[in-house]
Amino acid sequence: MSAPEIQDLKNFRLPPDFRGRSGLVVQLWWFVQAVFFRGSPQVMYGFRRWLLRLFGAQIGKGVIVRPSVTIPYPWKLQIGDHSWIGDHAVLYCFAKITIGKNVVISQKSYLCAGTHDYRSPGFDIQAFPIVIEDEAWLAADVFVAPGITVGRGAVVGSRSSVFGDLPGMMVCVGSPARPVRARL
Repeated sequence: MSAPEIQDLKNFRLPPDFRGRSGLVVQLWWFVQAVFFRGSPQVMYGFRRWLLRLFGAQIGKGVIVRPSVTIPYPWKLQIGDHSWIGDHAVLYCFAKITIGKNVVISQKSYLCAGTHDYRSPGFDIQAFPIVIEDEAWLAADVFVAPGITVGRGAVVGSRSSVFGDLPGMMVCVGSPARPVRARL
């Protein structure tokens, strides 16, 4: 006797309007991102801001986004003035990702606003917004799980994994990341 299936991916379906734009617009963005965004010289920050805004992202003034950054759905992205997004960062905006002013998202960090319901045989997709408040710094290779808020001025140490909200003005490290001392 075989065990019952706990995961049956043939039944997986995206929720209606999950991506937030038509399949054509999604594919057009992915093409633009692959060719023009990634192909742009490092110093062309204004050009990349313009491309993101063209596809519906809310991008503040003076924002620096490196060409190697991956953003699947820019219309679900908001970045405040003078924030920096480092090389090879991924802003996986299945739900809205809000990044405040003067925030640093360092290289190889991964903000993941989506997951799957492992209890559902159809592996249903779920999306929960992420908020990185003003003046926070996510150091290199930080993972932020769906539905998380990182408080104003928080510092998240390199290679930390954030699975719960983090308070403002604290240095947080580890997996899971936990506050270890005040920032100032």
